[in-house]
Amino acid sequence: MASILVVDDEIGIRDLLSEILNDEGHTVEAAENAQQAREMRARFRPDLVLLDIWMPDTDGVTLLKEWAGAGQLTMPVIMMSGHGTIDNAVEATRIGAMAFLEKPIALQKLLRAVEQGLSKPVPRPRLEPSMSTAMPSADPPPLLAEQSFPLDRPLREARDDFERAYFEFHLAREGGSMTRVADKTGLERTHLYRKLKQLGVDWGRNGRRPAPSSLQGLAGMPGALPGAPGTPSSAPPQAPLDDEDD
Repeated sequence: MASILVVDDEIGIRDLLSEILNDEGHTVEAAENAQQAREMRARFRPDLVLLDIWMPDTDGVTLLKEWAGAGQLTMPVIMMSGHGTIDNAVEATRIGAMAFLEKPIALQKLLRAVEQGLSKPVPRPRLEPSMSTAMPSADPPPLLAEQSFPLDRPLREARDDFERAYFEFHLAREGGSMTRVADKTGLERTHLYRKLKQLGVDWGRNGRRPAPSSLQGLAGMPGALPGAPGTPSSAPPQAPLDDEDD
């Protein structure tokens, strides 16, 4: 089986994940902060790392970027967070993380993500321009296409939150290109613009990412999801002038 490093500042989460992964036959080491993670990564040489984003000394995304810049991202990394957003997920996957799990982490999602991480080659990170070499960077791995939505509420609200998360996911993955999103989702562009406006989704480009809105569901906290969106306009929104056909 594999050797896995769990990095999280909460002892309860470290112990729980270690117990689950040990029961699956893996060898597990745990670190409570970034400094311990650096030391254990050098000594332990894990096959996979489960890395929390919010830690007191150095956050997980910064540590991931540090490993990528030093050529030390030689193992799959799965990010974890109870307070993450789509921006966190996009940034982490751009750097080289292979998946993003929300807390509390469901057992089957954890085991499936670990199995997928151990079965795939380590993704080649996309570094910042100052960190890049002459060789072009590989495309980042896709965002983990899974979300959790509380079902104990009106159908309209649950449906709107699902659709909002669905379109935000595709906008983030396609870099905000309305042409590619329309093609992927099977919608006419006019219908797509109207739907995004109705759901309150920002379709900006050139570095602007979709508003987190429903993807605050990554926090895994009841009540963190927004309410129903506003009343849609009767006329379709004007297509952005800077959205070129790809």
